[in-house]
Order: sequence, then structure tokens, then C-alpha cells
Amino acid sequence: MTQTPGTTLDVTQVAGRAGAVLDRVEQAVVGKREALTLVLTAVLSRGHVLLEDFPGLGKTLAARSFAQTLGLDFTRAQFTPDLLPSDLTGSFVFDQKVSEFAFRPGPLFTGLLLADEINRTPPKTQSALLEAMQEHQVTVEGQTFALPQPFHVLATANPVEYEGTYPLPEAQLDRFLMRVSFGYPTAQEEWDVLRRRIARQQEDQHLDAVTDATGLAAMQDAVETVPVEDDISRYCVELAAATRRHRAVLVGASPRGSLALMLTSRAYAVVQGRDYVTPEDVKAVAHAVLDHRISIKPELWMSDTGGAAVVDAVLAQVPVPGSRTGASTVAQDDGTR
Repeated sequence: MTQTPGTTLDVTQVAGRAGAVLDRVEQAVVGKREALTLVLTAVLSRGHVLLEDFPGLGKTLAARSFAQTLGLDFTRAQFTPDLLPSDLTGSFVFDQKVSEFAFRPGPLFTGLLLADEINRTPPKTQSALLEAMQEHQVTVEGQTFALPQPFHVLATANPVEYEGTYPLPEAQLDRFLMRVSFGYPTAQEEWDVLRRRIARQQEDQHLDAVTDATGLAAMQDAVETVPVEDDISRYCVELAAATRRHRAVLVGASPRGSLALMLTSRAYAVVQGRDYVTPEDVKAVAHAVLDHRISIKPELWMSDTGGAAVVDAVLAQVPVPGSRTGASTVAQDDGTR
């Protein structure tokens, strides 16, 4: 299914196509509907996603599957300690036919880039990628080149084998709209993976496109038309502010975090088929949006306290819109135990 240029979509159409995309991606990535929904939500919000999980849980497969179903050009860059910024951005190469230098684009010039194991490359190369994510352009030898639109990055990181890696600092993690983990499948889901592989009789999977780059842009434009009530946006602000006041937190979510909450909850609502946002939408995306934006005090690093515990605490403490007068005072535990 493709989209003709200039066509506008309504929320019902976007929800239908989003559901079709998720159904098709689930043919490859088994049993991870909610995590896949979060990834698609970030894409519809014009953001980038960090997929952080253990090896072998479908991060690379999910990125390739989304590229195929969304009809986007796909490139994969394996991040290694010797990867240079020019290996991503491209460089000028001397063309002997015309006796001048010509720019040869790197893997950044695509619709969806899989930045595989982003924590295994030095900060200089990481910064080149993050600049492209933020500015949607690259500068090589004084010349600026715009990246294709839509342009999205799905970066992966393994939370094991930290020796020889370059973990992203908090300021760079903040550039990712969401951080999503798939987790291990259930026994039934894992058996389903094996069963499908036997039935397929080959390793590679190819998924038919549901839309294309133009269609995805139309879906993103439709999401932008959905209004957000003041009480919902204030709820996003209060949640982000509450992370800064938590006694276990060194640095809480910035205003970029509250903005990300609002944008992703709106896209999440559209994926669910609604043209309005509820507090439940905000709660559904809160962990993926806020967990990686929170820095815990050093003296608590060896405890169970982490970003997820802080977000659980603020979700319990901050009054939900529409129920402020009857807000529960039970949740006074701020997650430091």
C-alpha cells in the first residue's frame, strides 16, 4: 500500500495503517506487541529510539522489519572502536573522469538507519550520529548536506560486556525520544519462533510494505493535527518536574522530557484509534520516555533504585487529571527503599 503525494490522512486511517504495520512486523518479531507499538509511536512522533536489551532478542530484526513495512530505505552501520565519523557521513572522493572531488554519501543518507551497538564506538563518532539526528543534516569539509526525510535512527546497545565500550552520557541519551527493551520471550513465544523458522525454510524474512516514505510523512502530519488538552500537557510537566524533586535523583528529566511525554502520548493515542489523549496514554509511554533521562545519586548505584523505580514513584504520586480532589495519598514511597 503506497501513499500518493499530497494526500492527507485522518486519525482513523493512520490508526488502521499503524495496526497493519504492527501486524506485519509481528510476523517477524514474535510476542512483543507493546514494545513494537512504542517504537512505532516514536517514529510517528518524528523521533529516534534506543533499543537496549540483551543480545539475540530481536533488536536488529525489529529495525529491519520496520524499514520494510514502512517502505523506507534501510542501512545498517555496525559500530566498532575503529569507526570514523566519515564512515557515517560520507566523504569527498576524487573523480578522475571529471578531475574533481565528488561527495560520496555515507549510510546516514537513508530513511531508517540501524546504528548497531552504538556504545562500541568512540564519542567522536557517536557525536557525528547524534548531530545528524538532531539537525537532520551533516557537514563535511565545510559543505552541508540535508538528510532524506523522513529520517529515523534505531540504535541498539547491549547492557552487558561493558569492557571496551563507550557508554552514552546522559546528555546524549536525552537525544533519544524513547528507550525500549523487548525482554525475553515466554516459552510459548520462543517455541513459536522456532516453529516459524522451520516452516519458512530459510533464515531471511521479507515483509511487504504497508506504506512508503511519503505515506509515513502523511501519517506523521496527521498526528500533528491532534490537539492535547491543557490538563494533559500540565500532567506531563508535573511528571517531569517530580523526577527532579525525587530524593534519589541527581538529575531529573529536563523540559525535553515533558515535551517528549506529550508528543509520544499523542502518537500513542492515535495508534489506539483516538483523536484525543488520556492520562493512560501518558502512563503507557512514561517509562520509555523518562527512565533514561534520570540520573541516580552515586551513593545509590549499588541499590535497586533506578530510573524505572523513580518513574513508578512519580506516577503514583502525581495526581491524575480529573481526579485531583480525590488523589490518593497512599503512594508516599519515593522508590529509595
